[in-house]
Amino acid sequence: MSLPSAFYSLPASVLLLALTFAAYHLVLAPYFNPLRRIAGPPQKGWFGTYLQALLDPARSPKVHEIFVRRYGRTIRIRGVGPWDVRLLSLDPVTITHVLKHSQIYEKPWQSQRLITSLIGCGMLGAEGAVHKRQRRVATPAFSIQNMRALVPLVYAKGTALRERWSAMFEDASCELEGAFSEDGMCKIDVARWVSRATFDVIGIAGFDYNFNAIQDETNELFCAYKDMFEVAISQGGFIRTVLMVYLPFLTRILVGDGFPSLACQSLILESLQPDEISRTVRRCQEVIRRVGGHLIQEKKRKVEEGQRSGKPYEAKDLLSLLLKSNTAPDLPPDQRISDEDILHNINTFMFAGSDTSSLALTWILLLLAQNPTIQERLRDELQAIAPPSDNLSEEEIQSLYGTLADLPYLSNVTRESMRLIPPVHSSLRAATQDDVLPTSSPVHKPDGTVDEGARSVLVPKGSFIHVPIEAFNLDKSIWGDAAWEFNPDRWDALPDAVNELPGLFAHTLTFSAGPRSCIGMRFSLIEIKTFLYILLTSFEFSECPGTRIIKANVVLTRPYVAGRFKEGSQCPLMVKPITRKL
Repeated sequence: MSLPSAFYSLPASVLLLALTFAAYHLVLAPYFNPLRRIAGPPQKGWFGTYLQALLDPARSPKVHEIFVRRYGRTIRIRGVGPWDVRLLSLDPVTITHVLKHSQIYEKPWQSQRLITSLIGCGMLGAEGAVHKRQRRVATPAFSIQNMRALVPLVYAKGTALRERWSAMFEDASCELEGAFSEDGMCKIDVARWVSRATFDVIGIAGFDYNFNAIQDETNELFCAYKDMFEVAISQGGFIRTVLMVYLPFLTRILVGDGFPSLACQSLILESLQPDEISRTVRRCQEVIRRVGGHLIQEKKRKVEEGQRSGKPYEAKDLLSLLLKSNTAPDLPPDQRISDEDILHNINTFMFAGSDTSSLALTWILLLLAQNPTIQERLRDELQAIAPPSDNLSEEEIQSLYGTLADLPYLSNVTRESMRLIPPVHSSLRAATQDDVLPTSSPVHKPDGTVDEGARSVLVPKGSFIHVPIEAFNLDKSIWGDAAWEFNPDRWDALPDAVNELPGLFAHTLTFSAGPRSCIGMRFSLIEIKTFLYILLTSFEFSECPGTRIIKANVVLTRPYVAGRFKEGSQCPLMVKPITRKL
């Protein structure tokens, strides 16, 4: 019996319907997008875009300046194709609205998938009710009192780094990255060493685990995190990242999982280079899950024993505080988070607490090396409060930091460097519903005219909103004509316009703003100021002759040696021990 002819045409009809649907959404629908009524740069070709220039810190300040001058502060840009119409805003009122209403403007699913595939669904990757629940549990752990209690731990690791460098100078250790110069200076990759130190800090402060990375880089858990963040994230490449986000099954195929036929798998692996980065990610995740899971169970046991005995477990690390907060009597059971969520947030603390702080410190040291007069002025201020002895009790360390935190020039240098080179270059949000964004300045039209009465923009559901963190921090119309220069004294007389900017930290977006602002800001500032005190009162920093350090946006803004990008992120400086004034 033959089948009806309609049966054979069904696949063709389905295919035609799918093609029609795709053509409408990819080609026709964008022309009706209300964002097209906003001025923006012209595009050349089907996939022409300015995204690369906008996200490259070597070019982005100039590009943002040109765009604002030509198209105003509310700008239409294209993403990866003509169907991808986005909004770039340098309007403080608009960005305040976006960051304040985090329930409407979430991280795009692509960003969420990339984050969660690496470090799990912690506060960095979670959205909505999940993020709110996790943040509620974690907030008590990050109180001012708890953060100040960690100061002696940070001080101990800063001192360990100083002693490690001093010992290397004394025995001319081959671990130094270069030969000694005639004046006793030596080239050290400060990015590498500061990263090892901040890993040690977050290990102890985060979950009472000693990586001992300053002394030795072979610890299993340290290597897992290091490879995860430096190899998998920094060296993943654009193509691999796109595949991991849009075609996650391909990653499973390339690492040898999820494909039923070994013969077919071998054929694929012969035609495609095996994804070693995916293998690295999986290996690291297995180590982190095993060791981290054991740490969580041990901490839970100690916390529960303390609760039963009436003698509370007094550990000060974030994991212990998180577990205590999660079992607090006043927290409803349905608001508590699972052990898996706790592990994911520990991974988040490791990434956010180590990588961002180490980069901030590295950039500060580079800026001080490039500006020796500022470096010497800051050193004088720091040495003026140095105690008569290095052997300090915890109470004396706390007292020292209390003085340190209020030093005016140290505060100015910290704020200025983090304004000038924020570790997070920019952020992206997606509208989960249609919304009207307010603006403080008129919106320019595509024909070049300006509607002086227009003070809002209609944003359709699904639209991407670019939050240009660096651009806000460097906006000359707000910070003045010298906004791109390193000038700590500017903080003694800020322009009035700065006060209108959103931001959790010093009128900048370095630590973001709103409900999703950085929960660890206080801890990061403790770490940065303590390390600066210890290092600058012990060593002098200057630029390496013939070496130019450039900025590159590789998840975070990282330093690289010009012409040697493939060698990975590094920031070599000339370092010289100095006599500390005690």
